[in-house]
Amino acid sequence: MVNNKMGKVYIIGAGCGNIDLLTLKGKRCIEEADCIVYDRLIDPKVLKLAKEEAEMIYLGKGNTEGGVIQDEINKTLAKKALEGKIVARVKGGDPFVFGRGGEEIEEIVKYSIPFEIVPGISSSIAVPEYAGIPVTHRGLARSFHVFTGHTMENGEWHDFPTIAKLDGTLVFLMGIKNLDLITGDLIKNGKNPKTPVAVIEKGTSENQRVTVGTLEDIVEKAKSEKIVPPAITIIGDVVKMRETFKWFENQPLSGKKVLVTRDTNQSQEFSEKLRIKGATVRELPFIKIENAYSFDEKDLKDYSALLFNSPNGVKYFMENIKDIRSLGHLKIGVVGAKTDELLREYKIIPDFIPEKYMGTELAKEVQNYTKENDKVLFITSDISPANCGKWSEEYNRRFEKLVVYKTGKHIYSKDEVEKVLNDIEYITFLSSSTVEAFNESIQGDLKLLEDKKIVSIGPVTTKTLNELGYRVALEAKVFDVDGVIAVIGEK
Repeated sequence: MVNNKMGKVYIIGAGCGNIDLLTLKGKRCIEEADCIVYDRLIDPKVLKLAKEEAEMIYLGKGNTEGGVIQDEINKTLAKKALEGKIVARVKGGDPFVFGRGGEEIEEIVKYSIPFEIVPGISSSIAVPEYAGIPVTHRGLARSFHVFTGHTMENGEWHDFPTIAKLDGTLVFLMGIKNLDLITGDLIKNGKNPKTPVAVIEKGTSENQRVTVGTLEDIVEKAKSEKIVPPAITIIGDVVKMRETFKWFENQPLSGKKVLVTRDTNQSQEFSEKLRIKGATVRELPFIKIENAYSFDEKDLKDYSALLFNSPNGVKYFMENIKDIRSLGHLKIGVVGAKTDELLREYKIIPDFIPEKYMGTELAKEVQNYTKENDKVLFITSDISPANCGKWSEEYNRRFEKLVVYKTGKHIYSKDEVEKVLNDIEYITFLSSSTVEAFNESIQGDLKLLEDKKIVSIGPVTTKTLNELGYRVALEAKVFDVDGVIAVIGEK
């Protein structure tokens, strides 16, 4: 009889190191789960898909820990499902390609626990593809063969006399520590020492590295390059196609290491755009943005125009408006394409967008849509430099500032920031407040930035940087995220 309170287990293959390779079903199951059991090969961004209250259990496995840890994993899956939880067992690669998913299922079926298997994209094909190597190719390989690079628990090794005679591509997973044994045994059993070989470290990730050689020299090359797990080895003539087919390293921002400093909630889209173009991204948010809306929308009837100088202004204003009809009589101006884009998501098309993405330009252009002495509401943050008094006097309108969100600083220790800076080349700043928090965190020590390129979103942020003594290497020509990415790609 099945326990009515019993949960369920999803055995999920999460792909091989890049969240983009997670399947839609895998994503849905992770979002549904009450408990996530995961290993060390999971892209951290995959775990962010889980609901906030989900229990997170890390049970990683190094090369020497498999047996003991695997038994603990099996028992944990059963225990949590018997507690009535939906459990997502999130594994690198595919559950059944050296993933030991079968052993986990053997344990949970003892208790009649319902389960589903969610296939994952195996590193045996995806990693070579990210390196520009097809595992099969007409005229070069009509088959491919996948092997574990580990010996069995009893010490037994592969049948290399047979393997060496195979005509297809040979793929060894998790075999970097035994690379000398693999290549040596293949040569000893008749494989041509000149056979092309590629070792791919951290395949499909932003840290992917590819080392190419032959059976007779790849061990020394891998040692020279200090290749470490996870890495897979591809052996066969298909490796020759890499120079023609490689694409991952040829993206616009490949090789560029970029620090994103904006608020955590906003950094995701920016970081993702950078990653899609090939950049290695680190995130260290120096500001935190929070709702600060306090306004009676009945008072909107007294105003003739609304001005938005950021997407955040749109977000926090529109989320708090109870009746959108109260905006019907207003002329609306926005700064920037992203602010325009977000406003349109609320089914509102702005009346004007200044050519220059600056709040001062909004105040200037609103004259064309209002009369003298009209009231104009400028929607912004608590630290916005909006000079409503000056604008009122200069343009004969009554400008008022409405703070709908607060920007708080996030200060780190100098050592924390320095550690991150050691791994990056570009530092992006999208606001003056971020610059100030960054400067406070490094205690104004500009020596830490001697070999870094400072990237500013526009003139206002650049002015703040210059005042603090920072040398700006790049300033966006279009003052938004896409403009920042564009100038990084030019250098």
